[in-house]
Amino acid sequence: MNKFFKYLATPEFRKQLIIASVSIIALIFIIFFSLRFYTKHGEGLAVPKVKGLKVDNAIRILDENGLRYKIDSVFVMDKEPGLVLEQDPDPETNVKTNRIIYLTIVSSQTPDVTFPDIENKTFLEAKAILENYGLKIGDTIYRSDIARDAVLGFSFANQSLRIGQKIPKGSKISLILGDGMGAAEVEVPDFRGLTLSEAKFSIKGASLTLGNVEFEGAVSDSSNAVVIRQFPNVQDSTVRVSIGTRINLVLSNQ
Repeated sequence: MNKFFKYLATPEFRKQLIIASVSIIALIFIIFFSLRFYTKHGEGLAVPKVKGLKVDNAIRILDENGLRYKIDSVFVMDKEPGLVLEQDPDPETNVKTNRIIYLTIVSSQTPDVTFPDIENKTFLEAKAILENYGLKIGDTIYRSDIARDAVLGFSFANQSLRIGQKIPKGSKISLILGDGMGAAEVEVPDFRGLTLSEAKFSIKGASLTLGNVEFEGAVSDSSNAVVIRQFPNVQDSTVRVSIGTRINLVLSNQ
């Protein structure tokens, strides 16, 4: 052991130590500069901005810069087909030549969606459901019905729709809505030819009120008299009046 420590103090050991240290440092520098040369450290180019361009223009720019590309597509409503939505890496990122740039473009193919059940839903409910399915509200028309703003019918491209039917995403759906006035008006029935008791029953059933009752001519038996005129009159067209309207009758034995 004493000989070993004495050897460490000799000039020969110091010489070998210096040679070994210089060799290790030289090897480290050689490896470092070799890697810089091999990887072309500090060399490259900035990724051009192609987001927002048409895919043909984007491809041309990438080709001119010696960059490769891969394309994926997604459907986006109200976006022009073929438009570059995203790119990876981002613009101005420093990359090597021949690097792959990943592009996401707007698909030109519109996917189908299943038409949801919006029947009897309120307008706001139907609107939220349709938007959730990627559909839009088109024309809305109102029809006399007791249910205010309830969906009574629907169509696409002037064709009736079935719940569960496949239609293109982004389609405009026309709606028929109730105006809430259906219960406020009723059609006036034709009471002519009915006896007074029959007319009373029909008037009540129609949510109307019996008004004045008159007899025309000699009426020997009022129970057998029949209605010969009424007001409001029933013409060829349908007459609608408010609920509770008084109906005046004229009866005769004829």
